[in-house]
Amino acid sequence: MIVRSFKDIEGTDRHVRAKSGTWESKRIVLAKERVGFSLHETVLYAGTETSMWYANHVEAVVCTQGEAELTDHETGTSYTITPGTMYLLDGHERHTLKVKADFHCLCVFNPPVTGREDHDENGVYPLLTEPEEV
Repeated sequence: MIVRSFKDIEGTDRHVRAKSGTWESKRIVLAKERVGFSLHETVLYAGTETSMWYANHVEAVVCTQGEAELTDHETGTSYTITPGTMYLLDGHERHTLKVKADFHCLCVFNPPVTGREDHDENGVYPLLTEPEEV
């Protein structure tokens, strides 16, 4: 059993800040826990726009605070995301979040991330793995 809080991981290597400066993420469950998914609390900052494409992952996102406009680049459809709204990127959709008010969300990734990922020039997280335990 693992018990930890987001407060416990503030300022550790599990507290990741994007090179772009548009978001930060506290990664409370990672690939090294070997449970088949990762779980993060992420904040995207008001007034920013982040384009993403999880070509290697499926992501579920639940907004807990704030507001953003989500644009699906596959269809051109835009959605307003507010607290209590979930979106699931089950088709590896290219998308952009335009943040109107600091956007707090819980994110689940499969396969799990290692904690070292940041978006590349295409908005993709590389598929990183943890070494097998011996």
